Amino acid sequence: MKQAGNEAQRLNAAGAALEAVRPGMKLGLGSGRTAEAFVSLLGERVRAGLAVAGVPSSERTASLAVAAGIPLISLDDEPKLDLTVDGADEIGPGLALVKGGGGALLREKIVAAASARMIVVADTGKLVDTLGAFPLPIEVVPFGLAATRAAITAAAARLGLSGSLVLRRQGEGIFVTDGGHHIVDASFGRIPDPAALSASLDVIPGVVEHGLFLGFASAAIIGRDDGVEWLSP
Repeated sequence: MKQAGNEAQRLNAAGAALEAVRPGMKLGLGSGRTAEAFVSLLGERVRAGLAVAGVPSSERTASLAVAAGIPLISLDDEPKLDLTVDGADEIGPGLALVKGGGGALLREKIVAAASARMIVVADTGKLVDTLGAFPLPIEVVPFGLAATRAAITAAAARLGLSGSLVLRRQGEGIFVTDGGHHIVDASFGRIPDPAALSASLDVIPGVVEHGLFLGFASAAIIGRDDGVEWLSP
């Protein structure tokens, strides 16, 4: 029953995000179940005559967009986008986000940074008082992995954080991102100062990117069983 309710919430959030789409827009297309629902609904509008183009944030999203009939472009074609609609694994105070559960955090952040606006779509289960219950995805290069993990542990310790760092796996092997990197999932439990952790991770050479999205979201649409709630930073 809970799963069905979450599905209804995701569809409500995705449908409400269509209100922000205007003809001629260049759109960033996010990843995750709610963002994928948005892509599906957007495809219906496109097939009915809406003229837009999208930049997908993952290979999976690209495949879904093509199947839905949405014209795709790249950031090389259009380096500035009007709007990105994407999901989140956690939404905290000020619309601070944890993203990357699906492994597309690097491309998601590049697309979000290229957009004039970013709207986050999610169900109520993604709202949290403090980030960190969802393990923080940290994208790393394979070379020097042990040194990078040690540097992450030390940076976290300086901020009073601790927890397991687990190399993400897929099936019998190591998970590989669309960019050819690995992901370490950091279970810190609570992240009371996301900005400080973000700054500490940014300077570690082996860290390609991390799942803290701070200052990116212009608004969030939280799907509820009977409608939606719009949140501002």
